[in-house]
Parts: sequence; structure tokens; C-alpha cells
Amino acid sequence: MDPNDEKYMRMALAEAKVALAMDEIPIGCVVVCDDRVIGRGHNLTERLHDVTAHAEMQAITAASETLGGKYLERCSLYVTVEPCVMCAGAIAWSQLGRLVYGAEDEKRGYRKFAPQALHPKTTVVSGVLADEASKLMKDFFKSKR
Repeated sequence: MDPNDEKYMRMALAEAKVALAMDEIPIGCVVVCDDRVIGRGHNLTERLHDVTAHAEMQAITAASETLGGKYLERCSLYVTVEPCVMCAGAIAWSQLGRLVYGAEDEKRGYRKFAPQALHPKTTVVSGVLADEASKLMKDFFKSKR
């Protein structure tokens, strides 16, 4: 684990809290390149009426725009919850260098459905601030029941 992983995951958690305040599923994401945040996002699926408006998709788009290119091989993506298959595919196509996520998603996470979906050179770190990310999700869904 990189010493900055917790720092950047806290930024992703802050994005998740923005989503929560908008009554969106509280998942947040930041993309970091050379120790600089170049993209951030949170779920916007309800607001945009768009099933593809996941936090990772928002952050990847912002990062690509910042860099002026579609490949993120020198970047790390921090997301509060394990990416779904769609987001894992976008992470693969962007050739992301490193994926760091907090809580596992046993129902919809990419590892359940497509464990080979990421680019072969992408390194993965899981469990960073997982308890905090998991609590956000559990509290959100508990409030919906």
C-alpha cells in the first residue's frame, strides 16, 4: 500500500458524501497522477437519469480531459466501492496503472462477474478505508427501506 492511499481515499469518501447529499448511492472517486488529483466524480445516475453515470466514469472522463488523452497508465484511481463490470471495462480501456478501492461489492463487483476485466498491467489494492465506505453504503440503503 502506498502511504498516500488513505489520503486519496478520504478524498473519494468526500465525493461519496456529495453523492449522499444528493440522494445518490454514495460512491465517490478521484484519479491521481503524479501526486495531483486530475479527476473526481460521484454517482449521478439518478440526477442524470443515466445508468452509466457512475463515480468512476465521471472521474475517468475528467482525468482524460485534464491530461488531453484517453490513457491513464501513469494514474491511480481511488474509489470507495469495488467497481462494477462496466466501470472495470472503462478502467481497462483507459489502461489505468493502479486501482485502489475501499469496500468490496459482493453482489455487483467486477471480481464476481469478470475478474479478468482489468488491463493486465493494472495493479489493484483493496480494503483501503473499507469500513468507512461500507458504513456509508449500509446507512444509505437502510434509510431507503
